[in-house]
Amino acid sequence: MGSRPTRLDYCQYLLTSPENHTLTNFADHVEELSHDAINRFLRTETMTSRLVWDNVKGEIVSHENGCIVFDDTVLDKDFSHKIELVRRQYSGNAHGLVKGIGMVNCVYVNPESGAYWIVDYRIYDPAGDGKSKLDHVQDMLTNLVHHKRLLFGRVLMDTWYATRDLMLFIESLNKIYYCPLRDNRQVDDSGGRSAYRRIDSLGWNEVELEQGKTIKIKGFPKDYKVKLFRVAVSTHRTDWVVTNDLTQDSLQATQDACRLRWKIEQFHREAKQLTGIERCQCRKARIQRNHIACAVLVWTRLAHIARESSRSLYRVKHALLDDFLRNELRNPSVRMSLA
Repeated sequence: MGSRPTRLDYCQYLLTSPENHTLTNFADHVEELSHDAINRFLRTETMTSRLVWDNVKGEIVSHENGCIVFDDTVLDKDFSHKIELVRRQYSGNAHGLVKGIGMVNCVYVNPESGAYWIVDYRIYDPAGDGKSKLDHVQDMLTNLVHHKRLLFGRVLMDTWYATRDLMLFIESLNKIYYCPLRDNRQVDDSGGRSAYRRIDSLGWNEVELEQGKTIKIKGFPKDYKVKLFRVAVSTHRTDWVVTNDLTQDSLQATQDACRLRWKIEQFHREAKQLTGIERCQCRKARIQRNHIACAVLVWTRLAHIARESSRSLYRVKHALLDDFLRNELRNPSVRMSLA
C-alpha cells in the first residue's frame, strides 16, 4: 500500500474491518497512510454506480423471466449535523422521519436459483439534481433496457412506486410488473357500471380469490385494465397486488413473484450490517458518494464469495476473524489474570 490510497485499498479496509469504518480508524491501522491522504483521495475521486455494473455484469446468471426489483432505503445519519446529502426523509424501518442519505436501489433476481445482484443505484438528492425517486427508477429502467441490455421479464416494486406514469412506462417497455396498491386506491371492477370505490371495499368470490379479477384504476387510460389479487400476508395485513399480465390467473404464482421482491430488503440489511455503508462521518457529498460506491462494491465481493462457497454473506464476513480468534486462543496478546 503506497502513500496515496487507491479504490482497492479503501474497499479492502471496508471489507476487512469488523465494525469501525471511519477514515481515522483506517489511518490508525496503516502506517504509511495519513488521515489527510485518505480524505484527499475520497474528496478528489469520482466513483459512480457504473463501477457496480462493471464488476457484476460478468457474474449475472440471467433468465428470460428475471426480475428487476426497485426499492429505496435511508442510510442512517442521525448523528449528523453538517453532512451534505443528509435530509429528513421517511424510513420504512423506523416508520417515521429520520436524518439520512436516501438510496434508490435496483436488484436483479434469478427466479429459478434465487440468486440476486445489485445492478444499479442512485443517491436521492432532489436539491442537487431535481430528481424524484420515481425519476431515478425510470432512468435506471431505461439504462437497463437500452444500454445494459440485461435480460429480464418482470419488474417488482413497492406501493410507493405504483404510480400511473411509472406503470405505463414499464408497459411501454413490454415488461410485466407486479406491485401492491394502497388500501384507499380508487378502482372499478364492474366494467364501468358502478362508480369507483376503495380497493379494500371490493367483494370477492371464491374464483376471484384464486384467479384474481380484472379492474380499472382511476386516472388510467380508458381501456387500460390490470389484474388484481388479494394477497393475505398475515392475519393483520392484506396486500392488493396488481399486474399488467392479464393472463395471470394464479394467486400462488402471484405470491411467488411478490416474494422475490424481498431480496432487495435482504440486500439493504446485508449492506448496512456488513459493509459500513452508513458509517462514514465525513461532511462532503463527494466523499459520501465515494464511500457508498465502495461499500456497494464490497457487498458485491461478499455476495460473490457467498455464492461460490454456498455460505451466507454473514458467514463469509465473520470468517475473516476466525484465524485471529484461533491465534489469540493459542497465544493471547492480553491474558486473563482473574477467573
